[in-house]
Amino acid sequence: MQLKVPASFKADETMQLRVPPEGIPGSEDEPEISGQSAIPGSSISGSSISGSSSSEERRKGRKAPRPPVRSRLTAAFGSRLAPLVAFLAPYTARLTAFLAPYARRMRPQYPRPGRAGWRRWIPSWRQSLGGALATLGMSSLFLVVAYAATDVPDDLNTYATQQDNVYFWADGTPMARTGWVQRQAMPLKDIPEDVRWAVLAAENESFYSDPGISLKGISRALFRTLGQGDTQGGSTITQQYVKNVYLNQSQTVRRKFTEAMIALKLDNQMSKDDILEGYLNTSWFGRGTYGIQRAAQAYYGKDVSELNASEAAFLAALLKGAGLYDPTLSGANRARAVERWTWTLDRMVVIGKLSRAERAKYTKFPEPLKSNPLYDTGEQSDYLVELASQYAKKTAKIGDKDFDLGGYQIYTTFEKDRETQLTDAVTKARDKALKDDPKNAGTAHFGAASVAADGRILAVYGGPDHRKQGYNESNASTVPAGSAFMPFVYAAGLEHGVHKTRDGEATPVTGESVYDGDDDVPVTTPEGPYWDRSGKKVAAGNDGDKSYGQISLHRALALSVNTPFMQLGMDTGLDKVRATAEAAGLLSSSLGAQVPALTQGSSTPSAIRMASGYSTFAAAGKHTEPYSVRQITHNGTKVPLNLPRPVRAVGADTAEEVTSALTDSFETAHPDAAPDGVQVAGKAGTTQDDKSAWYVGTHKAVSTAVVVYRIDLAKSLEPLPLKGIDGTADDSVPYGIWSEAVSPLD
Repeated sequence: MQLKVPASFKADETMQLRVPPEGIPGSEDEPEISGQSAIPGSSISGSSISGSSSSEERRKGRKAPRPPVRSRLTAAFGSRLAPLVAFLAPYTARLTAFLAPYARRMRPQYPRPGRAGWRRWIPSWRQSLGGALATLGMSSLFLVVAYAATDVPDDLNTYATQQDNVYFWADGTPMARTGWVQRQAMPLKDIPEDVRWAVLAAENESFYSDPGISLKGISRALFRTLGQGDTQGGSTITQQYVKNVYLNQSQTVRRKFTEAMIALKLDNQMSKDDILEGYLNTSWFGRGTYGIQRAAQAYYGKDVSELNASEAAFLAALLKGAGLYDPTLSGANRARAVERWTWTLDRMVVIGKLSRAERAKYTKFPEPLKSNPLYDTGEQSDYLVELASQYAKKTAKIGDKDFDLGGYQIYTTFEKDRETQLTDAVTKARDKALKDDPKNAGTAHFGAASVAADGRILAVYGGPDHRKQGYNESNASTVPAGSAFMPFVYAAGLEHGVHKTRDGEATPVTGESVYDGDDDVPVTTPEGPYWDRSGKKVAAGNDGDKSYGQISLHRALALSVNTPFMQLGMDTGLDKVRATAEAAGLLSSSLGAQVPALTQGSSTPSAIRMASGYSTFAAAGKHTEPYSVRQITHNGTKVPLNLPRPVRAVGADTAEEVTSALTDSFETAHPDAAPDGVQVAGKAGTTQDDKSAWYVGTHKAVSTAVVVYRIDLAKSLEPLPLKGIDGTADDSVPYGIWSEAVSPLD
């Protein structure tokens, strides 16, 4: 390009066109030449260096020159950064000029000039250093970007948070569990320090000081992955917790890298105690258990709060692999477990978490239980669990979804010894019936329940096996109570009196009040005989069509004479009989129609409710609703539970008289069953159509009801005649079960 200068210019006159080199910022003093103001005599016109040149060059297909760096930065970051860019410009230029020769010298030249043979391919120390620094820089940049891009997931693995619900006997020992996994979360404060440090000593003693990952461990794991094709070791407790609750168990480099990034972030977001708590509650310990609480119960039959350092050291060994360290599986496992247990206790001493004196106490390996005591039998325990879970959800207002997610500890009222005794008694009677009369006994059902005077359900017999028959025989309202209903009629009469005329005052009734005890006595009302809908007079009948003449109500109950109580119910008022039975504990839905048959036991209460009704008399007339759960916790925290309170059902005098008559009933039927001075109150129950047989008795403020009946569940729910399955009056099957279930009567 030539620049023509007019002759009129003097020698000392000069004009400079300063165009800043592209890439060097800070040249903001260049003159703006625009329009058609060309230099006289010059071949360069204003338009050739104005903004229009860019448009012209683009129209001709040529690329316009890039704007200065400063302009580009200003456009990118805004005018607010312009002062900073202007300030740094001279320093940037100087730094670029200073580093340029070194950069040229560090530039690799391969093959190396001035070398011959294989030496041409050996990098110089500068090249090696530059490569190492570049690799370190790129790696650091990669890790920074990866850390920034990695987020801690908001949602945990569903499997990691799902727990089981565990049920306990009345004495606090484990009874059963429900749920897909055996896991029970426990707050860290409820886990003894010896247990925590046994795990830390075995798995990650630097847990409270490390950043969440172990570079040495990761390097070792990476070496094994690349060299042997697997990923092992290298995980801190934080990493293991991340794997348990956020990731899957796949053994890949990618998963290990993601695990490390999340662990780093989690270590900054959560406290060490929270991480440790999560780890202890989600780790696998074998025997189908997750978490230290469930492991303590599975291997030692106790809560984690009761573990000592020795037991904790063994459980810590299981974290290496329960299949290799559970000593009950093989002799080799036991040897490994003992070695690991010894090493863990020694490490606790080394890190100062166990004194030498304490360590010296633990010389014998703490042998675990042979099997998991939480195993669900599927037999009687399932009936107990069914009752308890229904009560827990209803009373504590726990939704099905929340309950199924688990984490609940349900402390029941069931007494293990009493449950075993009741189950054995029914099983013995069932087996005998099947042997003596297999045809009819095949459809026989035996329900039983024991309820304390304060409402606690102590034991039930629900059936032979819940997995084969989910139908709970102790809680079924299926067959009539028969003459076992008499005490409620008697209590209503004692409580409310009787009416001989429609509008007259009530006449008090006592145990000495006399009624006609003959068989087939017509039932009367103040207006005359009672007629049923078919136009027949209603009459009461006694067992065996036996007549007793005039008899007191007390003795009539003791001898189970039916006819006086049908008339007593009519005189008292069937509405009052019904209300008294309901107040004593029978469900209104099970009470029969308000007709004379109500007094003869047409109601169909369950064994649980009959026992509850009789327990009201034992509690001096106060009724407490039967309940099967005394306490509920969720992950160790108490769940509000309003236990039922006693409510006055009948007067204390009434309850005392009914109990006295029932005591005479027991002594009359079984004079030698109880020692002198031991009060046992009880009564048999039969029906005229032979559809059910009962025995309900009270001993030491615990009422137990037993019912025997026949139903072919494959056909209908209609009761069938017993045909001798219930035994005889002298050898009653319900009484036999009852006496074995409550013995000894002392």
